[in-house]
Parts: sequence; C-alpha cells; structure tokens
Amino acid sequence: MDIDDILASVTRATTNHFSPESVTIDHQHLTRLWVAERAVSEVLPWPSELMDRMMERVQKQVENIEDLTASSYENSNNDYTNTSGNNNNKNNTLNLKLSILQTDLSRTQYLIRSYLRQRLSKITRYAMHYLVLISPPAPSTASQSQDPEGGGGVKTEDTLPNPTSASGTISTTPLSKSEAQFLYSHQYLLASHYRLSFLASFPQQLRRLDDNAGGTSMIQGPDMREVVVVRCLVPEVAVVVPADEILEQEREGEVVMKMGEIWVGRWEGVKKAWERGDVEIL
Repeated sequence: MDIDDILASVTRATTNHFSPESVTIDHQHLTRLWVAERAVSEVLPWPSELMDRMMERVQKQVENIEDLTASSYENSNNDYTNTSGNNNNKNNTLNLKLSILQTDLSRTQYLIRSYLRQRLSKITRYAMHYLVLISPPAPSTASQSQDPEGGGGVKTEDTLPNPTSASGTISTTPLSKSEAQFLYSHQYLLASHYRLSFLASFPQQLRRLDDNAGGTSMIQGPDMREVVVVRCLVPEVAVVVPADEILEQEREGEVVMKMGEIWVGRWEGVKKAWERGDVEIL
C-alpha cells in the first residue's frame, strides 16, 4: 500500500457521511471566522450549525484514533509470536494512519480552542454590555432582595439582567446558549464579590454595575470604530462611510471596493458587507 492509498483511507475514515469537499469548506469557514474574531472588537454571531458539524467530526476522529490505537497494540503483541513481514508492514501502515489522524485532530482542536478563547475574552471584557444585550427587559415591579450584610440594601448581583429569567425561547444572539449561561454565572459571582468587598458600604443608589447617573454609563461596549483589514470577494461592494464630527450622517455607495482589493477601514463601515459575505477580514 502506497502513501496515496493510506491518505485516501484516512479521508474515508474521518469524513464518514460528510464529503471531503464539505469538510474542507467547513474548515476554511472556521478559519475565516477565527481570523475575524481575532481582528474585530465585538463578538461575532455564533455559528451554531458549523460548530455542531465540527464537534461531531472531532468526536468521530477521536473514536477512529482509539480504534486504530487498539489495532496497533494488538498487532504489536502479535509481532512477538509472528515475525513475518506482513505483520510489520501492517503495523507500520496503522502507525502512519494514526499519526495522520492525530495531526489533523490537533490542528482542528487548536483552531476550535483558540476561537472559543477569543470569544470568551471579549465576553468577559464587555460582560455587562452583552448581558444587557441578550437579556429581556426587566419588569418595572421587580422585587428587590434585601442584603442581610449590607444593612437592608439591594444586592448588587440581584440587579443584573438575567437572560434566563423569562419563560419561552429567548434569543441569545450573538452568543450561544452556553456562552450566555457562562456570562451570567461569571458576572453574578463577580458582582457578589464586589458587594462583599466594598459595594455594601456604598449608598444604595451607587451599588449597581449598570449605573448611568449623570448621563455617563458604566457599561463599556466594544469599539465599533476600530480599524480592520478586509479583502473584497465580489466584483464590487459599497463601503459605508460612518458619520463623525465633520460628516453628520453616514454615506453608502460613494466608496466602492473592487474584487481582490485590500483596504483598511473601520469595522462599522464594512460590517454589513462582511455579514453578506462580500468581504473577508485578514
């Protein structure tokens, strides 16, 4: 068996009911999302279908590696009793397949881990921003829990927006459901720590983490005016020129990118084009 036959057998074993073309496209898509997530200040929409397919393939890959490892171990034991060349060749072939599968699995796992870490980094950095974004509006008659340690004040953690407080299906876009649960748990523990450390000694009206008294909000969001590098993937695409102090309203259509051109621009100006798939972030 030559190297081409070995690679072909590995491809058939890893794709299962997925075609090689589908696997390649999904991997390229995930790579582009990973690059975009690293370059953009805000959290991009969670690709649920893509990640479901990728995790299913990872699980299948792990099962294939375990099966090949068991077969290689059995062949190694047989080599002690049978020294024929066929067994040695079969064992070498299995070891090569195992090496290829492990290398491919490590590459995919690194990509997924790095992608998730980038998202979690931004989620925790702008925790209150995304918590308010994905949570339903709080009822005006919400009850306030009393803090036995703070002299009858409101607990800071109980003032947090809760994305799971309302009944029915709630959209957590751009986060996944697991990320939304992590975000609320993380912020609840952090708010509880702040209250026990110093907020309990503050006046009641200053204990919230989303205070906007005096016209200044404590909630910090991502910078949509951050600069990104993009490449045009369609014959032409209009770039939005955002409004600023000089230009009072945004303009769209006056600046046009051509296919293959690489530009540096503000994220808010190319976001819609990226969502349509007209440009890719480099």
